[in-house]
Amino acid sequence: MSFLRSGFYAALGTGARLIAALVVVKLVASSAGPEGIGRLGQFMSLMSVLAVFAGGGISSGVVKYVAEYREDASRLSRLLAAALWYALIASCVMGAATWLFSRQIAAWLMGDAGYASLVRVLAVAQLGIAVVNYMLAVVNGFMDVRRLAVIQVAGSILAMLAALWLSRWLHLYGALLALVLGQSLWLLVAFPACWKSPYFRRGMLRMRFDREMTGRLAAFSTMTLTSALVPPLVNIAVRDHLAARFGWEQVGYWQAVSRVSDAYLLFLVTAITVHYLPRLASTKGKAALVAEFRQAYRFLLPVVVAIAAVVYLMREPITRVLFSADFTAGANDLYGPQLVGDVFKIASFVLAYLMLAKSMTRLFIVSEIVFGVTYFLLVCAFTTTFGVIGAMYAFAANYALYLVFNVVVVRRYLGGL
Repeated sequence: MSFLRSGFYAALGTGARLIAALVVVKLVASSAGPEGIGRLGQFMSLMSVLAVFAGGGISSGVVKYVAEYREDASRLSRLLAAALWYALIASCVMGAATWLFSRQIAAWLMGDAGYASLVRVLAVAQLGIAVVNYMLAVVNGFMDVRRLAVIQVAGSILAMLAALWLSRWLHLYGALLALVLGQSLWLLVAFPACWKSPYFRRGMLRMRFDREMTGRLAAFSTMTLTSALVPPLVNIAVRDHLAARFGWEQVGYWQAVSRVSDAYLLFLVTAITVHYLPRLASTKGKAALVAEFRQAYRFLLPVVVAIAAVVYLMREPITRVLFSADFTAGANDLYGPQLVGDVFKIASFVLAYLMLAKSMTRLFIVSEIVFGVTYFLLVCAFTTTFGVIGAMYAFAANYALYLVFNVVVVRRYLGGL
């Protein structure tokens, strides 16, 4: 399937997820203003970390090895049995730890221990989220992008309906609760969709420890957990830094622009994950890899530049529609450097996926940690000189450096083939 067709189906699923997420953001912005959006960002960072931990962080590994083993029934069966065992054990451990420290987590992130009950719901939901992640990874590994899009669209509709109902009933707490329950509701769609797929076998629902496959998945788990854990933790540190220096209202403006950026980039990052990762994993040879990189850049770079330009020109109405008129004065000036950073981000991601596809575990982990630290240090340095907009300058500068790093990595890898 072509990148364009895969991108179309990825866009359908991502668009549905995006609309569901923006409904929650709009509800929070309307009821709690910029400060509420800042708090929402903290909770969403926690959710993004736990959502990956729920399945042990092996989704990318499942995608890679399903793509490699789909013609080898024996190895595929061993892989999936080990993956489900790994995912469920990890989700139980993480859920128990989250429940145990729920009051401390709520007080630290939300500034209010009263949100501990919400954190406990998130802890219980880890098991359902783990199963959903496993099923989506299997579908993605078989490159069944159409079925993947159906699951994402239907699941997002259920999540959006839950958000509208719960926020009307419980207000801000209900909107945050809907974020948690919405992910688990996807199981109502994912399970029957997988069951009816032509490649589904009942053995895919068996659990078994397998030393070899668990070792392979553990390497991916380490990489995925690092990439999932470092950015949210760094963003939490950035928010705390900005809040201490400029106040939570300014954090809300920064968070609003970041959310707009994350929203449209979600389409492109999803297209890379759905189409590009399994293809890179199964591609061998220098010429074939170079062809994949060229195809990705021909499609992705013009798209991200065009969307970034449109967002910049329409930044005021976009901010007003997605949040409220109260955000426009503080957010408008922040868009420029953020959008430049978005272009660097996508350009670097195309190359960075080689490290995931070819299991460059140590290099990937070190790069994630190093560039997470440099981002925070650049934020501290630039905000001292430029104010809140310095955080956007830091974002762009850090991804420019990350792009240079990935160019060096890819050139060295291709030169070694």
